[in-house]
Amino acid sequence: MFAGLPELGISNGEDLKETLTNCTEPLKAIDQFQTENGILLPTLQSALPFLDLHGTPRLEFHQSVFDELRDKLMERVATIAEGKDEDRYGKLEELLEKSFPLVKMPSIQPVVMQVLKHLPKVPEKKLKLVMADKELYKVCAVEVKRQIWQDNQALFGDEVSPLLKQYIVEKEAALFSSDLSVLHNFFSPSPKARRQGEVVLKLTQMIGKNVKLYDMVLQFLRTLFLRTRNVHYCTLRAELLMSLHDLDISEICSVDPCHKFTWCLDACIRERFVDAKRARELQGFLDGVKKGQEQVLGDLSMILCDPFASNTLVLSTVRNLQELLSQDALPRDSPDLMLLLRMLSLGQGAWDMIDSQVFKEPRLVCIHFLFLLIMFDSFPSQELEVVTRFLPAMLSVVVDDYTFTVEQKLPNEEKTSLSYPTALPDAFNKYLQENRVACEMGLYYALHIAKQRNKNALQRLLPALVETYNDMAFGDIFLHLLTGHLTLLSDEFGTEEFCSAVFDGFLLTSFSSKENVHRHTLRLLLHLYQKVLPSCMETLVKTLEPPKQSSDQVKELYSQLIEKLEAQKKSPPQPDEAPSLDLGLHPVTVPTTASTPTTPL
Repeated sequence: MFAGLPELGISNGEDLKETLTNCTEPLKAIDQFQTENGILLPTLQSALPFLDLHGTPRLEFHQSVFDELRDKLMERVATIAEGKDEDRYGKLEELLEKSFPLVKMPSIQPVVMQVLKHLPKVPEKKLKLVMADKELYKVCAVEVKRQIWQDNQALFGDEVSPLLKQYIVEKEAALFSSDLSVLHNFFSPSPKARRQGEVVLKLTQMIGKNVKLYDMVLQFLRTLFLRTRNVHYCTLRAELLMSLHDLDISEICSVDPCHKFTWCLDACIRERFVDAKRARELQGFLDGVKKGQEQVLGDLSMILCDPFASNTLVLSTVRNLQELLSQDALPRDSPDLMLLLRMLSLGQGAWDMIDSQVFKEPRLVCIHFLFLLIMFDSFPSQELEVVTRFLPAMLSVVVDDYTFTVEQKLPNEEKTSLSYPTALPDAFNKYLQENRVACEMGLYYALHIAKQRNKNALQRLLPALVETYNDMAFGDIFLHLLTGHLTLLSDEFGTEEFCSAVFDGFLLTSFSSKENVHRHTLRLLLHLYQKVLPSCMETLVKTLEPPKQSSDQVKELYSQLIEKLEAQKKSPPQPDEAPSLDLGLHPVTVPTTASTPTTPL
């Protein structure tokens, strides 16, 4: 407890013990020890007997004086550190040398830690001593730990790893939330709100203004993204940069080449739309990547691979296609659409680019340059086909769905005898299976028609989603959104045809081999069990019974479903009307914003 006192020439308990052992008059020895080691203030000697008369123990008095002096000293340390004295750090280093031997003394330790905290460069010897002692390391300020971490990547990794795991757990938990809603889903929180999450705030604090630590975290995120293919690491990459932007940490933002691009994209995510002016800004950033700096594309692709960015880009693409349809224009004639596809392609190819370390962008450009590029073999044929074959096929599907919807609203005498088409264009099915950008757009179109409550269009499209590129239709993000959107069609689950299309025709085709599909299916039934046709529900309950090797989450969801069904048998179902939403197919006009991105609110 009193370690370090002898080094400063101050007597401790061992000295008193030795004195009492060797003395002939113990009382005089104690009195002399108190005089030599007490508060060296002459006027205090007459006051001490007065305190004794009032029953105040000497220990209590000295402790109160000590606490007051310690607090004053800590305030003085902070004042020196914040001052403009050129020698302020020299004074702190001198105080550190005098106080550090007492760092293990609990009563003095706060002073030592205060000095360490305010030193921009702690002596290497002291850092090693702190790092070697687990108790000291645990209590030292994050400002000191940063200086330790920047030269100890493994130790920093040990500190960061639990936070990264926590972040992924929270994201996955959000995707499997028991709440199903088209209005409140995984993408509902604003970018600003997401950056207030515990993990992002802790990482931001740990990094501070240290560029080296920031680079380490980015490297951890790249490594984990490569190892797991988990796109939530891409989200964290963007959120971390924007959190530092919010705090105006120019030391980092000014050296990250992705900063302005991420800032502009963040504003688009906040608005859930890429307007024309911001599109030109984003294109300028992409075109501005200079020769020899192609590695920047790796980080840009990660930022574009963020599901929140992809969601914004695809929603903007679908809206752009609607506008082209209303204008009788072709997809290949829209520069804004080409840019959206270009960014989608870059984001979807993030893993391949970082894994191969070949930082080359698959360019999607305006049709006026396509044939010239083909002549020089510089345009990937597969990406060209997305523009010239898939998008026209997708537009034909949109036209079919829109025409049928409009016709249903006409008086009977004005309706034609044409029946709703059941088959999709071959090119549409082909590219859903072979191209990830096309598949992403196809999936979001399925969400779009579900939001329109277009039952016929959805029943037509769902079978095509059974086989998609890399099984994207059975990914957690899409299934999370789809189950929420299906709540808008809750009344349709009372028909055998619709139940068959959703369950037999899509979800149940892979639930036995993909546990996540099993979980999402149970989530949907927990929300809509009162609406599902009883005969279909009976079959589903038998089919979805979890095998023994199923996870606890699946078993728990199934148990909840059984409990709800049992309770339903005992009481009549209550009416549950879906909220009325105006979700027309007509294009929405988005107000023009300033070309310079502003900090998201």
